[in-house]
Amino acid sequence: MKDSAIILSGGMDSTTLLYDCQERIALAISFDYGSNHNAREIPFAVWHCQHLGIRHIVVPLAFMSQYFKSSLLAGSAAIPEGHYADANMKSTVVPFRNGIMLSIAVGIAESEGLKYVMMANHGGDHAIYPDCRPDFVDAFDRAAEAGTYAGIRLLSPYTHWTKTDIARRGSELGIDYSKTWSCYKGGDRHCGRCGTCIERREALAAAGVEDTTDYEDKG
Repeated sequence: MKDSAIILSGGMDSTTLLYDCQERIALAISFDYGSNHNAREIPFAVWHCQHLGIRHIVVPLAFMSQYFKSSLLAGSAAIPEGHYADANMKSTVVPFRNGIMLSIAVGIAESEGLKYVMMANHGGDHAIYPDCRPDFVDAFDRAAEAGTYAGIRLLSPYTHWTKTDIARRGSELGIDYSKTWSCYKGGDRHCGRCGTCIERREALAAAGVEDTTDYEDKG
């Protein structure tokens, strides 16, 4: 039954969830909020939705790049290099990004007669991003249910998964990860040095999945 909308960035995590739950997804929603890599991610989101025959829309959120402070909105040179465990990666946080996107997605879902909104946050996000953590997910689920006539619920099945778990599941589903984007710098190729590139590399290696990503740094 097609009862769900999904927030789809075009990255590994949300693309995996798209394939994992394709039988119940009626609508995929991407948000163009002015990040360095939106222009690289969103075409992949479009490609996968066309491949699966899932309706896809892009919601513009230009105000975020105008009013919010984050290295993710400040050009590729502002993106720090290093592992997600490094404190400098906190500069990539876009304040309450998921809260804003989820709120819009819930409104769209109710308007479309759907019952659920899906988000592909995972355990590796918890240290850096407050709006990916289990307490946020639980609180938003309750708020969405209480704040809609339809009782919209939030589904986030990867909350306690690792990135490696996701990569392994994606391999089982036959996903071509070369048609996903991770790099926060948003250049022509993955830089191989920022937190998202390093996380991507490590997850694919740990899952035993061939990494066909085109990195600047072949590392």
